[in-house]
Amino acid sequence: MAINSTRRVVVVTGASAGIGRATARLLGQRRACVGLLARGETGLRAAAAEIEAAGGEALAIPTDVSEYGAVDQAAGRVEERFGPIDAWINVAFTSVFAPFTEIDPDEFRRVTEVTYLGYVYGTMAALKRMRPRDSGVIVQVGSALGARSIPLQSAYCGAKHAVNGFTESLRTELMHEGSNIRVTVVQMPAVNTPQFSWVLSRLSKHPQPVPPIYQPEVAARGVIHALDHPHRKQYWLGASTVATISGQRLAPALLDRYLARTGYSSQQTDQPISSGRPANLWAPLDGAGGRDFGARGVFDDRSRAHSPQFWATRHRRSLAGATLMAGALAVSDWGRRRVQRRRVGGSPP
Repeated sequence: MAINSTRRVVVVTGASAGIGRATARLLGQRRACVGLLARGETGLRAAAAEIEAAGGEALAIPTDVSEYGAVDQAAGRVEERFGPIDAWINVAFTSVFAPFTEIDPDEFRRVTEVTYLGYVYGTMAALKRMRPRDSGVIVQVGSALGARSIPLQSAYCGAKHAVNGFTESLRTELMHEGSNIRVTVVQMPAVNTPQFSWVLSRLSKHPQPVPPIYQPEVAARGVIHALDHPHRKQYWLGASTVATISGQRLAPALLDRYLARTGYSSQQTDQPISSGRPANLWAPLDGAGGRDFGARGVFDDRSRAHSPQFWATRHRRSLAGATLMAGALAVSDWGRRRVQRRRVGGSPP
């Protein structure tokens, strides 16, 4: 039986770590009722505790988003506990860091099932409940790599491109129907999440996000802004995302050559890693008996806590108004000084 009557009900996939975890925290501060979906039970329990400590309510449901039945069942449990789902945020993903020729077929399929089909299944489960009410918001956490692929992440980049493709198609269908359900995408830059410590890697050195790197809290604020303002098709977070997507539109072949030269070194630190280190592709490292990885990864000292670009995006109307006002004041001041000079010179005003 549902216990909520006034609080916003939101489902977050990939909620045990990274951007999903940081987003769940912000929802807790808003006293929302949050359904938390991920494989890692330890991380889910910690996320639920943070939400409840902030004044929200949480329901942690260990879920593999690559299985539609599990996702749909989890959505039903959220509505049974809290009431109708108001918003659904897809974040869950996995990846493999390796040249394409070194990725096994089953590994490529697994990344696709989680990172692409996980979004498809989450969106299906959300729409199944939202369409009868003609109300709801779906936020897809995308990536600049969904517009411009880089080496060593062919499975992840392919999945993120696919997310953009199916979401765009869905959005036009909802517009055709005159639906009040909103779907938007937040295209992310490199973010300091735990994935670089638990992703399956066949690189000789520790993988890293391509600088500049942003903290997951920056990304989470972008997700919440999109949740509150879902009428835009997509949001670009971070100056690097703007540069990447714009560069791909203007000079894609030039970027191919640039990334062929720099894409390998920019995704690795100087720290060697063992080829047999644990990875979360098939099973969570924060599962039963595992440790909680939290929202942030190991690159705190190199990560940015703010994005001036996205601040400007969120305040563009105020900035435009301020610019117009400043321009009007400048013109007024110029006119006043011109009149004063004429009077001093004896010319008629």
